[in-house]
Amino acid sequence: MACQSVAAVMDEQALLGLNPNADARYRQRAMAYFEQLKESQDAWEVCAEALAKGIYNDDHVKFFCFQVLEHQIKFRHAGLSGVQQQLIRETLMKWLQSQLMNAHPEKPFIRNKAAQVFALTFVMEYLTLWPKFFFDILSLVGLNPHGVDIYLRTLMAIDAEVVDRDILHSPEETRRNTLIKDGMREQCIPHLVESWFQILQTYQQSHPELTCQCLEVVGAYVSWIDLNLIANDRFVNLLLSQMSMEELREEACDCLFEIVNKGMDPIDKTKLVESLCQVLQSAGFFNVEQEEDVDFLAKFSRLVNGMGQSLVLSWTKLSRSGNPKDTAETLQAIEAKVPLLLQLLVHEDDDISANIVGFCYEYLHVLKQLPQLTDQQKANIEAIMLAVMKKLTYDDEYNFENEGEDEAMFVEYRKQLKMLLDRLAQVSPELLLEAVRRVFTNTMQNWQTAQFMEVEVAIRLLYMLGEALPASHGAHFSGDTAKTSALQDMMRTLVTCGVSGYQHSSVSLEFFETVVRYDKFFLVEPQHIPNVLMAFLDQRGLRHNSPKVRSRVAYLFSRFVKTLHKHMNAFIEDILTRIQDLLELAPPENGFPALLTSDDQLFMFETAGVLIVNGESPVERKQALMRSLLLPLMDAFRLLLAKLPQETEEERQTVLADCLSHAVGFASRTSKAFSNKQTVKQCGCTEVYRDCLQTFLPALSCPVQRGVLRSSVRSFLHRMIICLEEEVLPFVPAASEHMLKDCEAKDLQEFIPLISQITAKFKRQVSPFLQQVFMPLVLAIFEVLGRPAEENDQAAALEKQMLRRSYFTFIQTITGSGMNEVMANQGVENIERVLFTIIQGAVDFPDPVAQKTCFIILSKLVELWGGKDGMVGFPDFIYKHIVPACFLAPLKPTFDLSDAQTVLTLSECAVTLKTIHLKRGPEFIQYLQQEYLPSLQVSPEISQELCQVLQQPDMKVLKNYIKAFFQRAKL
Repeated sequence: MACQSVAAVMDEQALLGLNPNADARYRQRAMAYFEQLKESQDAWEVCAEALAKGIYNDDHVKFFCFQVLEHQIKFRHAGLSGVQQQLIRETLMKWLQSQLMNAHPEKPFIRNKAAQVFALTFVMEYLTLWPKFFFDILSLVGLNPHGVDIYLRTLMAIDAEVVDRDILHSPEETRRNTLIKDGMREQCIPHLVESWFQILQTYQQSHPELTCQCLEVVGAYVSWIDLNLIANDRFVNLLLSQMSMEELREEACDCLFEIVNKGMDPIDKTKLVESLCQVLQSAGFFNVEQEEDVDFLAKFSRLVNGMGQSLVLSWTKLSRSGNPKDTAETLQAIEAKVPLLLQLLVHEDDDISANIVGFCYEYLHVLKQLPQLTDQQKANIEAIMLAVMKKLTYDDEYNFENEGEDEAMFVEYRKQLKMLLDRLAQVSPELLLEAVRRVFTNTMQNWQTAQFMEVEVAIRLLYMLGEALPASHGAHFSGDTAKTSALQDMMRTLVTCGVSGYQHSSVSLEFFETVVRYDKFFLVEPQHIPNVLMAFLDQRGLRHNSPKVRSRVAYLFSRFVKTLHKHMNAFIEDILTRIQDLLELAPPENGFPALLTSDDQLFMFETAGVLIVNGESPVERKQALMRSLLLPLMDAFRLLLAKLPQETEEERQTVLADCLSHAVGFASRTSKAFSNKQTVKQCGCTEVYRDCLQTFLPALSCPVQRGVLRSSVRSFLHRMIICLEEEVLPFVPAASEHMLKDCEAKDLQEFIPLISQITAKFKRQVSPFLQQVFMPLVLAIFEVLGRPAEENDQAAALEKQMLRRSYFTFIQTITGSGMNEVMANQGVENIERVLFTIIQGAVDFPDPVAQKTCFIILSKLVELWGGKDGMVGFPDFIYKHIVPACFLAPLKPTFDLSDAQTVLTLSECAVTLKTIHLKRGPEFIQYLQQEYLPSLQVSPEISQELCQVLQQPDMKVLKNYIKAFFQRAKL
């Protein structure tokens, strides 16, 4: 187009909207203008002219022009004319030329966007229209700092487009990128490398930021260019000299890391690493203790880690290829790095230490594979052990009460150290056991005067041995005598030396964690149980001043009691008395914070239950103890339930409802103590749980906070069905009636498993009740499913789908429990209505999970009612509805035969057809051949083939045939 004056063409009003502070009207106009320029055949050219001539000073307008250009290159390049493509190239070069003249560079965000546009143009045109891309840029910018900056940013943008492995590319883009890299290697890489050397040399003093940029470019490109261009004396010497310059050293270190990381032949890699190490060592970089710059040391540690891991990789490859000489030399090279590894591993800065863990881990893996260890290697293992033990230790700054980011990082770092400890145990379990024993014993002898972090780490090491030295089912105290006696000695010391009284939360926690990890120790030496019980129960444990300790100890105490309750018979009532105040339902009026949260109290109630149920007291005593445990909950529940409907403030209602819910949850949790050996009946506790049911069930008719209350009472009923057996049945009808009133989808979805559980457990016993509840439940489900919902409300749609699945599962449970009469006695109209929903579920809803259930139900109903003495009229239903469902469902476009779940549905569909044949015999075959299959335009040959397969006994053959039949039909 003939360029008119830009002012006449560019919408100045719209440009005002580019300013972030512009009002919404202008911003909207700017967006619309952007779309207009992007989509127009040639209107974008005004942006090109604006950039080439530097018409606008406003940064936002410049950025906008580059965005418009970027869109043309990225999405419309192929449709541009040769003249327009030339215009883009000229625009970029003119803009670049103007940068050389500017006193001040553009803002970084504009330079980055420009670099992206240069890179996109390069990707589109390098192989065809602009093979001299780099020569043109380099000859223009020379060594001008502003120009060099754009050149380097462009190289990084090209790396992102062509090389970066983190970016997903299409196969087409991958092929194109390979061609670009091949072309660059042939034509220009040596020139680029030369330009980098010149930049690094020229600007290291005057423009360190450019030098750093250039080092980053070298690091990015080194992975795919000829390494000899970089790994040579003049380049490496330059990089080494820059490792001594404060502003450049970190980037220089990263650049060396990338050089070392390049994939190559193992022998060459070993030589490269060794030559680099020699130079670094002679330049004094291995004297880590003299270096004060921790940021640089973190980078240096990463470099050493890279070198070490490269050597290990070379060693692995060489040892597999059967090359003993080079393998031995590489192992020697690895061993030579161990002193440096240890200095970095033990460094007080955790980042420096963490960066070398990978090499350390892999070095230990090498040692594990060696047939025999030398004395030096054993000494190395011990040194690594001591370093790990030292580094596991907390420092003074760690904030235990308010853990933040630093603390989280230390926890992560500790996990890495644990991996090293586990690996040490694999290499030399004896050495590790001995080292831990030494540290543990020395610390426990002087725990009163030792700092908390020393005491904590000593116990922690004992705890970590439990995973590092594996034992099946925690049997650490049987088998290997050396290990067993060492662990037994340490555990005995732990529980007798008084360290449980150490005044620091980290030590308290570690003590209890370790006691519970090695709870089997107390089966061997039960005499220590009373002392440890006291630690759990007093201010060292459940009454510790730290809520974090109390909470964790509540859980650990329940584990301890579950394992060792047989040895606690003498103390049961004493323990129950001591924890009585921790079992109180925290009243919502009370402003005092409770010692334990309600979640912690769940563990306490379970523990109390375990002690009562598993004790050796007579039945009457167990009954009395359980009643005294549950009666306060029932009394509190009645009071709070009476208060709840009178409460007008919603916040207060929520607090009361939560408290009621907790009471039910606590009672429920006590029942977990019962087992097949110790049932509720055998312990004489039936009556007290019946009383609980009578107390809790009225909550179902409470008019407020229904969701919370129903949910907790329903969970309690689930538990009671398991524990009380048929004693629960008198309570079920009334409970069901309340739960079916004013239902939401979620209520029904949670109620159905309860009815299914009752059905599966009691079968015939509950048949009268099921007949009574069947239609009310079904009608409640229909009502909820029939409620209108907004078209885009995905949550409501999912809720309905889940309810539909639950409904079909319920019908499946009824039909599968052999209770034919439950459905048969619902009256013809109701039966029909239910049957049609099952047909609908099988055919109309594209949900293979529900469809599969529907076909299972249909098979079962055919089996129950499809024979000669079946339900009147049912054979007619088979032919009119069930048979068509078996064909119409798989023919639906949504029935995806490549989906595994759908294939399972098809299998059940085949089973349904087979069941119909078993029940109706030749009549069914005749119906298919003469009436139904012809109506689907199935040819007589295929009809005959299908009917023959149906009459064969092998179900697998039928399933395979049906799949092939529908695959053909869908072509």
